[in-house]
Amino acid sequence: MSLHVVIGSGPAGAATARLLAEQGHSVRVVTRSGRAPEPGVEHLALDAADSGRLTEAVKGATALYGCAGPPYHRWTREWPPLASAMCAAAESTGAVLVMLGNLYGYGPVDVPLTEELPLAATGPKGRVRAAVWERARTLHERGRIRAVEVRASDFFGPGVTDGGHLAARVVPRVLRGKPVSALGDPDAPHSWSYLPDVAGALVEVAGEERAWGRAWHVPTLPALSVRQMVDHLAAEADTGPVAVRGLSPAVLRLLGVFSPQIRELGEIRYQFDRPFVADSGAYEAAFTLRATPLDEQIRATVDWWRKRRTTTG
Repeated sequence: MSLHVVIGSGPAGAATARLLAEQGHSVRVVTRSGRAPEPGVEHLALDAADSGRLTEAVKGATALYGCAGPPYHRWTREWPPLASAMCAAAESTGAVLVMLGNLYGYGPVDVPLTEELPLAATGPKGRVRAAVWERARTLHERGRIRAVEVRASDFFGPGVTDGGHLAARVVPRVLRGKPVSALGDPDAPHSWSYLPDVAGALVEVAGEERAWGRAWHVPTLPALSVRQMVDHLAAEADTGPVAVRGLSPAVLRLLGVFSPQIRELGEIRYQFDRPFVADSGAYEAAFTLRATPLDEQIRATVDWWRKRRTTTG
């Protein structure tokens, strides 16, 4: 089978590497710190923003997956050189560049999000993510690289921890039957991208030439509010109803004094103050992957967190 290179070993990078290895591919994961090898997965320590070293790491690869995620407060500084290095490596080696994107680039809109909407974000994080894709798409259109972007909504599922809005701040409390806090309106419909479906979409489009040159939304179930998702989690955990309260802007600002990560959430609060719905119909019409049924998502997530609680104490 072929060599695939994954940049980043966060939830999406790890899930993508694992899926590729399960399919029999050779997998090389690039992170700054590196780690011990796993069956079918080599871990390489280097700064992926170093264009020369990244190109060396990608030589001979069929595809390069951009799954790195700098901390929110460093996006505007770290994304441009990382994107430049990924494009340079794709151009030098011929590997297909498969970029994991998000929905920030559209900015606030009052309709379901489709890939046809303009990238009209006004906030710095949305603008930088839009610019990253626009650069890759331009190079693709000029014939210099082959590139595709897969856009996900907020991650949910096994392996999603500190960065998820339905993860470390929510699921452990649900397992104890404790109240949880949500960013914005807990009753606003919201799209959640199940992590195994994110990995599945990245891997599928890498091998589909007709997918290249544009962006696609990860197959995602109909939107459910934070409160509805918590109700499903609590029912699976058998802890009884769990109270859900929204965090006010004042509380968020106060928490942001002590946490740069939380402070940066102000820019994307609009995604939780009103309906935030992703339409994945284009992907589903073109390819085979479908969103995992909700009951399977909920069951796997609760089981994963229970096991994590047991092993970590």
